[in-house]
Amino acid sequence: MKLIIAIIKDEDNDSVSRALTKENFRVTFIASTGGFLRSGRSTLLIGVEDDRVASALDLIRKSCKKPNQPDEKRATIFVIKVDQFTQL
Repeated sequence: MKLIIAIIKDEDNDSVSRALTKENFRVTFIASTGGFLRSGRSTLLIGVEDDRVASALDLIRKSCKKPNQPDEKRATIFVIKVDQFTQL
């Protein structure tokens, strides 16, 4: 299992979250701030089975708006190995 941490622009949150939940990914959203001028960001936490990581990353890429400028980044994504997972 992997944990995907996707830090995206606020304006992409709705489309990314909807695309992921439509494909039965569970998403937890945390409001965050960062980047240039401390602009609004959304941090998504997505627990994913190993064989679905590529699919989740593809959905995130396709759901983010296209950058306005060549050097603009729409998302920062971390994929972390999960050693243990428990639900209570």
